[in-house]
Amino acid sequence: MSETEQARERARRTALVKEAGGILPIYSVFYERSVLYSASRAHDAFMRYEHGLDSGATADEIVSSVHEALSHAASLSRFFWPARLQGVASARGERLRRHFGIDESSPLYGRELRNALEHFDERLDEYLLWNDAGYFFPDAAVDSHELADEAIGHIFKLVDPCRQIFVVLGQKFYFDPIRREVDRILEFARNR
Repeated sequence: MSETEQARERARRTALVKEAGGILPIYSVFYERSVLYSASRAHDAFMRYEHGLDSGATADEIVSSVHEALSHAASLSRFFWPARLQGVASARGERLRRHFGIDESSPLYGRELRNALEHFDERLDEYLLWNDAGYFFPDAAVDSHELADEAIGHIFKLVDPCRQIFVVLGQKFYFDPIRREVDRILEFARNR
């Protein structure tokens, strides 16, 4: 890209941030549809989870549904709190938060679960580096979250349906607040 093209790109980005809050008005619908998509996919996966509990699905199916729902919720979170803390993405996130009435009290704000799912491979490296003895449970499980409290037991992925807790590499995450927030955003997006 030539210096002239780079200068034009910088000017366009600056104008987009300052004058349009990161989203050109004619493109707002594309962001709204993207948020709707992520929220609806998360909602549908949570519904499969509920159906799986009621119909006696396997642990793999139940854990997979929760994992999928939370992965879509993480995608939704990135629209509101992008990884980049400046520029177009940051302005876009701020604008979408205002539009959807979301602030840092939202369960979608936290990055801990989002990172645990998106960087599972890297976290597994570290987990196995420091947990080299005991009982390992690499398969999906549906049981009490208290199993993860065992000092010599190493849980990779577990869903506790009674407490609505998802355990990832021994770390516990309450997912019901995320589910309620996803449903709220979905309802808002559908009624726009």
